[in-house]
Amino acid sequence: MKVLLIDDHALFRMGLVELLERRGIEVAAAVGDCAHGIELVGEASPDVVLLDMRMPEMTGIQVLRTLRDSGASMPIVMLTTSRDESDVVQSLQGGANGYLLKDMEPDDLITALDNIVKGNTVVAPELTMVLARAVQGEPPPVNGQQKNLADLTPREREILCLLAEGQSNKVIARNLGITDGTVKLHVKAILRKLEVHSRVEAAVIAVEQNLCGRNGG
Repeated sequence: MKVLLIDDHALFRMGLVELLERRGIEVAAAVGDCAHGIELVGEASPDVVLLDMRMPEMTGIQVLRTLRDSGASMPIVMLTTSRDESDVVQSLQGGANGYLLKDMEPDDLITALDNIVKGNTVVAPELTMVLARAVQGEPPPVNGQQKNLADLTPREREILCLLAEGQSNKVIARNLGITDGTVKLHVKAILRKLEVHSRVEAAVIAVEQNLCGRNGG
C-alpha cells in the first residue's frame, strides 16, 4: 500500500509517517502545502490519499473536490479531529471513501486503510450516530428493512444496537463477555441479513427503524 498525506501539522505528519512505515506501508509523500500535495497525487499515483480537514490554504473538502474534478480515482480519506456532522456528510458527498479520526488506535487506522483500499467506505465508529442522523431525512425502504431486521436473532439485535452506539468489536466483546471473534461472526451475520456492506449502513438502519429505542440506546 502506498499512501500520500496532506496535513499542515508537521508533528502529526512526522508521527504518522513513522507509524505507517513501521507497519510496512510506503509513504509516497507527506506535505503541508495543499497545492503541492494535489500535484504530487498526480505524479505519485498513491493507493490512498489522507487529507486533514482544517488547513489554512484550502479545506480538506476543497482538496477532495479538486482531486475528484481532476480525475483522481484512488480512495481519498479524511483524517481529522472534526466530528462535525456537516463535515462528515460533505466529505462523503464529495467522494471521500472514509472519514477517520486522528485519535483512533494505530491498529484500527491500519485496518481501516486496508478495508478502504479493498473498496469499502469506512467511517469512524464514534461518528455512526452522526451519520445516521444526517441521513434520516431520506425515506428508507421501510418494509424491506423491517423484514430483514425480523430475521436477526436476539443476540444479533443486541450487537446491532451496540454498533449503533459506535462501539468497537473489542468494547462489545468486553461488555457482553464474549470474544472478539464471536462478535465478528455476529457482525458478519448482521450485515448479510440486512443486505448491507458496512457497520455504518447497518447502524443507520437500526436508528431509522428505532430498533433500540431511546435514540439507539
